[in-house]
Amino acid sequence: MSEKSLFAVLLRSPWWISFVLVAVIALVAGALLPEQYKGVGMLGGFPFFVIGCMALWRQRNLPTAAETEQVLQTLATMNWRDFSALLDTAFTRQGYSVMPLTGPCDLQLEKKGMLTVVNAKRWKAANLGIEPLRELVAMRDQLQAAHGVFISIGQVSPKARDFAAQHRITLVSEADLVFLTAAALKAL
Repeated sequence: MSEKSLFAVLLRSPWWISFVLVAVIALVAGALLPEQYKGVGMLGGFPFFVIGCMALWRQRNLPTAAETEQVLQTLATMNWRDFSALLDTAFTRQGYSVMPLTGPCDLQLEKKGMLTVVNAKRWKAANLGIEPLRELVAMRDQLQAAHGVFISIGQVSPKARDFAAQHRITLVSEADLVFLTAAALKAL
């Protein structure tokens, strides 16, 4: 499915938007269609109902905006040693074995034989440019890892997002970072 298709956009949007579309379709069909076609017209909203249910299921455990802001502020006040220990705990809880790295990348994750390289040392940088992502790609290729992950609480430039998408790098920031670290933070 294309990332720009209506259904893909609705999956990323708040779940209730799909349900509003179902109601609008049902109301319009009920008001404008002849009596014998009203039921069939109202069923035209069923795909949006399914998408709404899928979006609701995906969004059920996401943190609120206030929770996100609070966790990001907590992460911004941490020093590197505490933040790296938090990441170690968070990734271990997800079933990864974690090994610290030296050089441009900070962690090597292994799960089911798949290696992932993580760059997180610049998590406090206000803006993320392309250079740290290039370093991550070079290290990922050197270690023959399958994936690269860059963690940041700062703003990611559009060029950096494009570079990450082209080079199979997962950017973890804001709500994704909160989701990754929330349980580990509660355990501290």
